[in-house]
Amino acid sequence: MMSHGFKTVDLFAGPGGLAEGFSSLRNPDGTRRFEVALSVEMEPSAFATLRLRAFTRQFTELPESYYRYIAGEITRADLMESHPQEWRTAMAETAMLTLGTQETQAELDPRLDQIRKDAQDNIIVIGGPPCQAYSLVGRARNRGIQDYDAAEDHRHFLYREYIRILGRLSPIAFVMENVKGILSSKVAGVSIFDRVLEDLRAAGGTPESYTLLPLVAATRGKHAGNVIRSEDFGIPQCRHRVILLGIRSDLLSHRALDVFGQTLEPASRSTVASVLEGMPALRSGLSRTEDTPDNWRNAAVSAFRAAASSCRADGTWLNGVAKALLEQAGRLEMEGDIPPRSSRLMTPARDNRLGAWLADARLSILPNHESRGHMESDLARYAFAATFAEIFDRSPKADEFPRALAPEHHNWDSGKFADRFRVQHWRAPSSTVTSHISKDGHYFIHPDPMQCRSLTVREAARLQTFPDNYFFEGNRTQQYVQVGNAVPPLLARQIAEVLANILTTRSG
Repeated sequence: MMSHGFKTVDLFAGPGGLAEGFSSLRNPDGTRRFEVALSVEMEPSAFATLRLRAFTRQFTELPESYYRYIAGEITRADLMESHPQEWRTAMAETAMLTLGTQETQAELDPRLDQIRKDAQDNIIVIGGPPCQAYSLVGRARNRGIQDYDAAEDHRHFLYREYIRILGRLSPIAFVMENVKGILSSKVAGVSIFDRVLEDLRAAGGTPESYTLLPLVAATRGKHAGNVIRSEDFGIPQCRHRVILLGIRSDLLSHRALDVFGQTLEPASRSTVASVLEGMPALRSGLSRTEDTPDNWRNAAVSAFRAAASSCRADGTWLNGVAKALLEQAGRLEMEGDIPPRSSRLMTPARDNRLGAWLADARLSILPNHESRGHMESDLARYAFAATFAEIFDRSPKADEFPRALAPEHHNWDSGKFADRFRVQHWRAPSSTVTSHISKDGHYFIHPDPMQCRSLTVREAARLQTFPDNYFFEGNRTQQYVQVGNAVPPLLARQIAEVLANILTTRSG
């Protein structure tokens, strides 16, 4: 098997997390081990991000015009005009198409056939079919839809388009990612996951044309070897996903037996502090009041004092939190300068390994790093929750909130929303960064109480291990969705390393 030039097709690509990790792996001569031949995504803002990143891959060293673009100094049209050939190549490598439709098949299949012809049996397919129908949250939502029939939900079967393309390309290997909920998802009483496994193995036309190999050395649980816990591999986030690695069986028959033992190497645990500590402080915005520094100061001071008063009204066990809140209110009143809502200052990650992956010394600003606005009523909840987390080293549960801070939500006391306000505290990996971060910031409260806000897009992107020069297009809501739906690029790189080792292992 050749050691370089694996042509890679990325399906359901999102903003390109998988491709970023795979394409980062280099051969000794500097060429890419996995060269992205085509990335397919349907959502316009994610596709804009995807195409821009494909553009950056055309350069050995990023051009100055790219940095000027992400700093807002020139337009996208200016960037395109500065490097027309590289932009044309990026256009050829990306397609905004809705997979699973006949129209897309008619347009896509000739391109796939050409890739297969050019690649000479060195094709890799990566990607993750949309997961809404499999996720636990999505299934709960579906149960509330009148006359919902899972068998009629096309999202359950979008993986079949992935299978169809495997059959057309006959790749030497594939990587397919999905939410952990797919393990328990059923349609008409039949396990979706068992069907997916059967179809993947048979994607080459025979029942065992592909062999599925575990990515983790797990011995307990039926599918434990396919469940990747990102925090075990140096990602500063507790993200648990099913990731399937398939190798064409005819190739494995010529590989040494030790390829079956190659799995991801566990790494020391990274935390929120590993990537967020030391970043310039930002304040939240005010969503329903004129957003000025003075108005924010007044609102924040009132919020801290209201939170302190609420703590004391609930008895003595929160006295320590109340005292800290009042001290913070006093500091806010005395401080001359209020933090901005965005910062142009660059700060490296504290973790050396993550810092080397995230950093770009040529960046003059940190892109996609602006706080969003919050209602004043939520500022007190954020202040309380972050201060509680500082003292108790964990986020408070709903039943630990002072009654005066409880939101007017009929399910607040039901136990279903125990983590409705969740602080991502410094000394642990974050919780899973999901697309829900686009809805509100309640699940993603910054650990510094004085900033009294939710995470920015860039902070979420750092927890997802997107390099700092990775620019997300679209409005802020769309950027959050892109980050939340992506595969962590640094995890993708580690998977690419395992796959490269398997494909380049010589037979005994």
